[in-house]
Amino acid sequence: MRVVFAGTPEFAAVALQRLHEAGFTIPLVLTQPDRPAGRGLKLQASPVKAFALTHGIAVAQPRGLKLDGKYADDAAAAREALQAARPDVMVVAAYGLILPPWVLELPRLGCLNIHASLLPRWRGAAPIHRAIEAGDAETGITIMQMDAGLDTGDMLLVGREPIRADDTTASLHDRLAGLGGRLIVEALELAACGGLAPVRQPEEGVTYAHKIEKAEAVIDWRLPAVQIERRLRAFDPFPGGVATLAGESLKVWRARVCPGTGLPGQVLQGGEAGVEVACGEGALRLTELQRAGGKRLPAAAFLAGHPIAPDAVFEAAGS
Repeated sequence: MRVVFAGTPEFAAVALQRLHEAGFTIPLVLTQPDRPAGRGLKLQASPVKAFALTHGIAVAQPRGLKLDGKYADDAAAAREALQAARPDVMVVAAYGLILPPWVLELPRLGCLNIHASLLPRWRGAAPIHRAIEAGDAETGITIMQMDAGLDTGDMLLVGREPIRADDTTASLHDRLAGLGGRLIVEALELAACGGLAPVRQPEEGVTYAHKIEKAEAVIDWRLPAVQIERRLRAFDPFPGGVATLAGESLKVWRARVCPGTGLPGQVLQGGEAGVEVACGEGALRLTELQRAGGKRLPAAAFLAGHPIAPDAVFEAAGS
């Protein structure tokens, strides 16, 4: 089976590696153009491109795929490359471009998407983050037959993964990436012998995982402590939680719910175990913090160089 792969970040690179190890013929990889990264803002290849080049797989990086769009020349070149690759199927994982109809229809078996949720819950761009933020007990991977909608296609395979009480987006991402790699190999092996059984997505239970915005990082101390704690885990490694104290913006990375009452944002006490801050309901013990330009530090190390007085008050969101 000839498999064209479309993906960009590490989540996708894991799946590409599994397909390569399973022995599938991969004549072409599509990935996003190189982006500036790091302090020097040098152009950096995506993890998918890096893997493809290391293993001698041809790479195309169109800026768009609409033949009548802003990047029509890129789209036309991509179509030529895809036609020359003669794919039986395209596997898509966190690619970052919408696939127009001509792409969906080109492979004999269409396009299969590795989506990091239990569809129809958390369709959209940030399913891992939103599942943690919402307090879901489990999530998973859905291998889906792509259609013109946003994650609306028929489900082909589903794998479930519990969300642990201490999971961050980073830790859950890594487990789901591995699960996605295993399931897509299984799906293609079934597809080769006609063993896939498409199932329509239920009309009930649809939710959308909207893209994470930097503005969401600002901690609203009026919210319940349990909700803020979930958000901090959901926003690790990006964008983190942002709190302002005495005019200084601090990053909050980890916290634990603890008993305590006070005005939202009020520091109740601080010590080696952390900085306890009152919330709308209950309190949070902040256990990992970061100053601008500094490193992420455990609370004890942070307080040694940057003491926080009891009864200090973090500024309210939007103030």
